[in-house]
Amino acid sequence: MATKIPSIHAPGWISEFRTFLMRGNVVDLAVGVIIGAAFTGIVNSLVKDIFTPFIGLLIGGIDFTNVFFTLRGPHLPTLADAQKAGAVTINLGLFLNAVIQFVIIGFVIFWVVKGVNKLTVKHEAPAAPPAPPRSEVLLQEIRDLLATREKTAP
Repeated sequence: MATKIPSIHAPGWISEFRTFLMRGNVVDLAVGVIIGAAFTGIVNSLVKDIFTPFIGLLIGGIDFTNVFFTLRGPHLPTLADAQKAGAVTINLGLFLNAVIQFVIIGFVIFWVVKGVNKLTVKHEAPAAPPAPPRSEVLLQEIRDLLATREKTAP
């Protein structure tokens, strides 16, 4: 007696998922994420190597990376030393670096989007005002006829 092997059907959502992945928006998003990751390295270097030392110099030579508070453990002069010793720290300087990076990224993205919009958005002439409704046109015609009738009446 032969046993019948049940056929395996793929659920309907698999084809929907495949269609979703192949849409242009998903591919564009993936490219954006990859470029964003590469851009993050540039911005990190810009903040860490250029802006942070400059800002630190302006406010008295403070190195933001070593602005931290020790909650538990030895009080050491640098964050790296405190972390090696296992101290529990609040890393205010690293947080400030992250905030600066966020502001810079937002500023750069703003200008990039503004530039792209300027290149891609076509400046069209302002649209003509919409035509008045038919009832308003008829009322204007009646008014004009009455005005001409009054002028010609004896």
